[in-house]
Amino acid sequence: MQGYWNRPEDTLHAFRNLWFHTGDAGFMDEDGHLVFADRLEESIRRRGENISSFEVEDAVRTHSDVVECAAYPVSSEQSDDEVMVCLVLEQGATLDPRSFFEHLFLLMPRYAVPRYVRVVDELPKTPTQRVRKVELRTQGITSDTIDREALGLHPPAALTGGSAALEDGVALLPEGGERLA
Repeated sequence: MQGYWNRPEDTLHAFRNLWFHTGDAGFMDEDGHLVFADRLEESIRRRGENISSFEVEDAVRTHSDVVECAAYPVSSEQSDDEVMVCLVLEQGATLDPRSFFEHLFLLMPRYAVPRYVRVVDELPKTPTQRVRKVELRTQGITSDTIDREALGLHPPAALTGGSAALEDGVALLPEGGERLA
């Protein structure tokens, strides 16, 4: 690759220190395979934690009513960012915020569970059908956004993802299970 067509500033930024910087983040697994984690520009920094939008979307998509989703950062009144997801639901489905968040509490580390959720008919996309997250970030928190914290829904301290079940908002550990930090 010689550079970006008619974008000399982007070319200079991508070719630094004799390396081509793709903007992708990844890691080598135990078998020596390179595993894609996220686009660096799409990672979310929340309360000192780096959160992969890709992993948030993977967890959200396991909910039976979700057809597609996009996770992205929105400004926080504290510091860093908050996690927001925009959802497209199955036709005729409505979102029950409590059951949606309880589903995520079981799958995700507490710091990665989105604070904000918005349901839309369709996600904004490019001509090649990639979600335009920059447009969603620009829209930010809208009047139809659901705020998990305002609803009083918080991940139980015992949960760090996939370790327990919830009953009336109380963590139930599997038989013989240990409490996780």
